[in-house]
Amino acid sequence: MRALVTGSAGFIGYHLCELLLAEGAQVIGLDAHDPYYDPALKEAREARLRAHPGFTPIRARLEDPGVLADLFATHRPEIVVHLAAQAGVRHSIDNPRAYLASNIIGTFELLEAARAHPPQHMLLASTSSAYGANKDMPYRETDRADAQMSFYAASKKSTESMAHSYANLFDLPITMFRFFTVYGPWGRPDMAPWLFTSAIMAGQPIKVFNHGDMRRDFTYVTDLVRAIRLLVDAVPGDAPAGPEDSLSPVAPFRVVNIGNGAPVELLDFIAAIETATGRQADRQMLPMQPGDVPATWADTALLRRLTGYAPQTPVAQGVADYVAWFRSYYL
Repeated sequence: MRALVTGSAGFIGYHLCELLLAEGAQVIGLDAHDPYYDPALKEAREARLRAHPGFTPIRARLEDPGVLADLFATHRPEIVVHLAAQAGVRHSIDNPRAYLASNIIGTFELLEAARAHPPQHMLLASTSSAYGANKDMPYRETDRADAQMSFYAASKKSTESMAHSYANLFDLPITMFRFFTVYGPWGRPDMAPWLFTSAIMAGQPIKVFNHGDMRRDFTYVTDLVRAIRLLVDAVPGDAPAGPEDSLSPVAPFRVVNIGNGAPVELLDFIAAIETATGRQADRQMLPMQPGDVPATWADTALLRRLTGYAPQTPVAQGVADYVAWFRSYYL
């Protein structure tokens, strides 16, 4: 398999590249090493990937004209997994232009390159934030998702619509996956697990929003990338996989949730970090942040039907593994 992974030095991209390389795939990894968070962490991830002879790193920005067109023409990837994006709900309030450039323009450049040199299957990352203000849970891929709560979510939902149009116009098989609160080793330092663990280990207070009344469908990163890998082989076709399938009626396009399928109380997640670190958290209870939602919960029936797989790492185990990595990397 010749695969292009965008965002290859990112949290999820790194883990996916490791999995593909372990299977013997040739992986072209595109990443800009954007300084949104500590570039040293991205360098450390990529250094591990460079140890594999099947890995080809490319340092460039998606949105720069011609970069992806040249890459597709040179490498002719058979599979494309598009993970590169400007992430973060809060940052999108302060710097929305970065999301316009990376998420929307960057995805447009990717779709144009694929139009010229079509791969066998494209898998593009969206987000559970696309469900926005929906209150009916668990979230199903066939639910309407028209009320995004942040510009980050709006930018990712826009890429879903863009991708569908290219699938329809140019017969490009595309799977969008909406992932739910991913955590695990090599995670980003702007995410709650890192912020909580770092503060607890340093004896500093942690910020607990909505006074702790929040639930998240925490998904362990190796479960997520295993699901992505299995979806590579589930190319959208003409026949729906069942009544719950989100397959488009006019294009080889579908949306698939990837989540644990079982929401966890935020305070229980914090308690798992306390257990793993052996320290108590000093909890600073605060109101809800703008753009956030009180709960997420994935219906994973379609993922199971397409792949026979469902993420299942228990939070206690996943958090323990994360804290062990945190100690080994930072302490």
